Amino acid sequence: MTTQTPLRGVVPPLCTPLTPTGEVDTDSLRRLVERLLDRGVHAVFPLGSTGEASHLSRASRQTVLETVARTVAGRVPVLAGVIETGTARVLDAARAAVDAGADALVVTAPLYAPTHPVEIAEHFRRVRAGAGLPVFAYDNPATVHTKLDRATVLDLAADGTLAGLKDSSGDEGSLRRLLVALRRRGLDSSFSVLTGSELAVDGALLAGAHGVVPGLGNVDPDGYLRLFRAAREGVWSAAAQEQDRLAALFALTDAGDPAAMGRGSSALGAFKAALHLLGVIDCPATAAPQVPLDASAVERVRTALVEGGLLAG
Repeated sequence: MTTQTPLRGVVPPLCTPLTPTGEVDTDSLRRLVERLLDRGVHAVFPLGSTGEASHLSRASRQTVLETVARTVAGRVPVLAGVIETGTARVLDAARAAVDAGADALVVTAPLYAPTHPVEIAEHFRRVRAGAGLPVFAYDNPATVHTKLDRATVLDLAADGTLAGLKDSSGDEGSLRRLLVALRRRGLDSSFSVLTGSELAVDGALLAGAHGVVPGLGNVDPDGYLRLFRAAREGVWSAAAQEQDRLAALFALTDAGDPAAMGRGSSALGAFKAALHLLGVIDCPATAAPQVPLDASAVERVRTALVEGGLLAG
């Protein structure tokens, strides 16, 4: 499988189902992937933030990649998250992703140590040259603590280092300016921009983004696919209506008690609780040290699914 240029559509960042003892539940992972493929998603992205990659062992990450690649079997591109602290470690993870059967890599700027835009550009160039697969930059300053510089992204798009960008910065103004600059430089037909801001997808698509990487798409892929189709057809009122419904459904990520857990535990726990309630995965466990949802939080997730039309009352 080769990635479409530019890659377009709905690309769910896969949840990683776990057993009660914290092992990768490969049977549930296969069911999740098959469900998404049956719905018509355009690619899948294992081992991103939604996949709890930072909490998984190297062996577990490899199990995830191998399971996903075998299940997909070339039907859509597999974009493997290879998110590590520095270039050498990313290259190690990238080689493992190649061995597992990935079609492209999703890479952040280096983690932990502060880096300059020149160093970040060199990081991406070394990964692209060393791995031999298309590279998608992942702009996620909430975790990397570095916002990718727009000029750097444009230069790396122009010289072919980057195939695309997953923008999870939340900076819609910067995204819009990047899209304008790509069009002016004639790069919008070869460089893919995917928004990770799943509550503002209609606006991003209207501005020229090529697709979306929605964590909530694990739970409701049909909603994002309807939104994307409406946008492609230019029926923006329908796209906005679907976006409004998804925004309401996204309230399930607030199910956890903020006094007892972090935002990540609440959101990822809610996605997994929803998938468990929908019968997709066997266990809603999240990776340590995240705090699990309690029974009352799970009931709030159930209510959101019922109100969103995904589960019978």
